[in-house]
Amino acid sequence: MSTPAGHAASWLPLITRYYDACTRADVDELMEVLHPDVVHWFLAPNVGSRAVRGNEHLARYWRKVAGMIEAVWVVDSIVESGEHAVIEWTMFWHPADAPSGTRVATRGSEWFDLLDGRIHEIRSYYQQQPFSTELDGFPYAERGYSTVEQPASALHHPPAPDVDPGRGPLGL
Repeated sequence: MSTPAGHAASWLPLITRYYDACTRADVDELMEVLHPDVVHWFLAPNVGSRAVRGNEHLARYWRKVAGMIEAVWVVDSIVESGEHAVIEWTMFWHPADAPSGTRVATRGSEWFDLLDGRIHEIRSYYQQQPFSTELDGFPYAERGYSTVEQPASALHHPPAPDVDPGRGPLGL
């Protein structure tokens, strides 16, 4: 992790709090970490690649996603400077057409802009496929990154998803 000189607080606790709330589909917690005017940009041509604006809309978006695919997000690395942070993350999830119990890993990076101590903008870079995607030959485990066998990193141990199957496919 890189923390610039003179930068008193790391953004890691805020960002892991955000991802833990996404994993738990916790709308209230998401509302606390997201700036009211947050914008989350997604890389096209992913499903749902249109930008999501506003903390309530984004919080409900992640509740829906978490319920549909039982996603668990892990922060694997972070570089920060002032009001910006860039992370590498892994999302472990269940593709709809995969055999029961199949979990895949989607690797990605995100740029965060922060305002008033909250997440104000997220620019997300990844391609979500129904199979694991990662850098060919990269030593993930050796560098402390999460793996399918160990869905936690040296930086972040996420909670188990808070998915109630009785509430339906959207977690509603």
